[in-house]
Amino acid sequence: MLTVVAALIEYEGKLLVCQRRRGSRFELLWEFPGGKVEPGETLEAALARELREELGVVARIGPELHRVQHQYRQSGEPFELVFFAASAAPGDVQNLEFERIEWREPKSLPELNFLEADRDLIAKLASGEIQLPRMG
Repeated sequence: MLTVVAALIEYEGKLLVCQRRRGSRFELLWEFPGGKVEPGETLEAALARELREELGVVARIGPELHRVQHQYRQSGEPFELVFFAASAAPGDVQNLEFERIEWREPKSLPELNFLEADRDLIAKLASGEIQLPRMG
């Protein structure tokens, strides 16, 4: 099964969220930064690489927060999505891949149109059921 990793990067109570580029698959939907795990990579190494590629940051990868299995009707291939807490200096974050990036309070996340696989986590973050560890 394909494994995908994503980062919940928190700064001063807000989370970094990213909007997929116009013209890309699932265009203009919101997601957390991350991507596919390559053969031989650990989940943490894959996430650190993806954050360098997408945001130009060297991030500290923290604990796993949430894991979900999902399958999009359009693609048919099931995958596992693993979310980690992460920290990066906000001043170092660059938008290298996305239409837009924003820092949002967890309770405001449901206002955005997230990818289907993220929606269970979004509800848990917005309600406070999942709390982010302080990674400083």
